[in-house]
Amino acid sequence: MDPATAIDFARNAMLVLLEVIAPAMITALVVGLGIGLLQALTQIQEQTLVFVPKIVAVFVVLLIALPFAGQALGGLMTDVAARIAAY
Repeated sequence: MDPATAIDFARNAMLVLLEVIAPAMITALVVGLGIGLLQALTQIQEQTLVFVPKIVAVFVVLLIALPFAGQALGGLMTDVAARIAAY
């Protein structure tokens, strides 16, 4: 495997990783921002208030995005297998 092919494969793997984790990260960001804003407006400074809604929201988004993530990771594995077979 030449260096250009290895770099191309690593770039594709990182893009797939970003595609898979982006929904969960964006959800955690939005929920955390919303709860932080709510805490600032109501002056409730309870630290544990942030975790439960964020965990539930991320879990729901991961369940919804699971087929997409499986398809993306399956496509990456197919690409890996094809590269191994071609080598």
